Amino acid sequence: MESVSFWHEAVDLSPRPALNGDATADVAIVGAGLTGLWTAYYLQKRNPDLSIIVIDKNVAGFGASGRNGGWASALFPRSTSSLVKTYGFSRAKALRNAMVETISEIGRVVAAEKIDCDWVHKGTIVFARSALQEKELRKEVAATTSLGIDKLEWWDADRVAAEGARGATFTPDCARLHPAKLVDQMAKLVESRGARIVERTTVTSWTSGVVQTDRGTVRAKHIINATEGYGASIKQTHRRILPLYSLMIATEPFPEKVWKELKIEHGHTFSDGRHLVIYGQRTADNRFAFGGRGARYHWGSSIKPEYDRVDRVFDHLTRTLQEMFPQIADQIKVTHRWGGPLGVPRDWHATVNYDPTTGLGGAGGYVGDGLSTTNLAGRTLADLITGTSSDLTELPWVNHRSPSWEPEPLRFVGANAGLVGMTIADEEEKLTGRPSIVARLLAPLTGH
Repeated sequence: MESVSFWHEAVDLSPRPALNGDATADVAIVGAGLTGLWTAYYLQKRNPDLSIIVIDKNVAGFGASGRNGGWASALFPRSTSSLVKTYGFSRAKALRNAMVETISEIGRVVAAEKIDCDWVHKGTIVFARSALQEKELRKEVAATTSLGIDKLEWWDADRVAAEGARGATFTPDCARLHPAKLVDQMAKLVESRGARIVERTTVTSWTSGVVQTDRGTVRAKHIINATEGYGASIKQTHRRILPLYSLMIATEPFPEKVWKELKIEHGHTFSDGRHLVIYGQRTADNRFAFGGRGARYHWGSSIKPEYDRVDRVFDHLTRTLQEMFPQIADQIKVTHRWGGPLGVPRDWHATVNYDPTTGLGGAGGYVGDGLSTTNLAGRTLADLITGTSSDLTELPWVNHRSPSWEPEPLRFVGANAGLVGMTIADEEEKLTGRPSIVARLLAPLTGH
């Protein structure tokens, strides 16, 4: 279990007891990642008398909640312009403002509950490493300024040190953290306040009032699906979510003088303007933790441990890091390699939902932007479950319903074509110096 990821080496992965027969609770939560744990945390705040059981197939934080890039950002799978087009300015602004406020909310909880998770709220840098990337990122700054919703500014080239960087965008709306420490301590916190977490227990299905598992039946008035990408392995949610793999590497630590040369401070997260997503951070112990997409989707939405490691993608990530920072290329020594599935809905639109007539609800579809969004989901679900009317319950992602993914082989072809398309788009732009036609064609499918 220690080899799950670099992050997991810092926490105890000894499993809690499994469900040992039938059980009852006020609230049953399927999945002990951050969606489930934040929901339990805020439910306990709203009503300490609620009995809560959280059920996980593995251990708390085993999935994306404990393996991710450590960005607590205001990113949402759908772009701001797409949200404005769909919901209008005021409702889109409300959702964007809620996402920004969520970063501060997590910071408040981290401080109040004394959660040691290497939290530093310092912002995200996106390097413009070509003339085209500069043009497109400057357009993004101008569009953001025009909308007056998100905070985004332009940094000139003298403020950054990535290879070929002609400048960068910067937003303060992101914090760096250690994800496995956060989820581990959140699990212990809700447990200490009365929630029961059962691990190594496989949920096979749920209906109103009943959760079926391989170790007994759980009866509850409220049942929350918090499985994210792993929902693809449950029959009733199999086509609701697509598990897309994202992989990461971590390096040996670098001395302070290197980080000063690279102009990356503690708390900075970073990326660049390419289409195939990459993401990085400077860890608390001065390593690069660096990840990206590129691993293929697997037939039938299957999820297996061997899919977490793809040498081709790890090699690509290493080369990309060396290309971004050639001044230290020969010093980059990779010590850890890992990955895992994240959840992608058909329309790339995250959602939180709850039906008071059935007691069924859930949240997910974060497309890799879940470290903050899970907190917003947890607060919103707590309001919905307790019947509390609030600004959160009026946000436009509440009770949004994404269409189902197509059956195979269409799902396999489409998902992998999208990944290949983003790779082709980056190469196309290198060759032509013009915005990619392929990326423009794929944009409606990826929330832009």
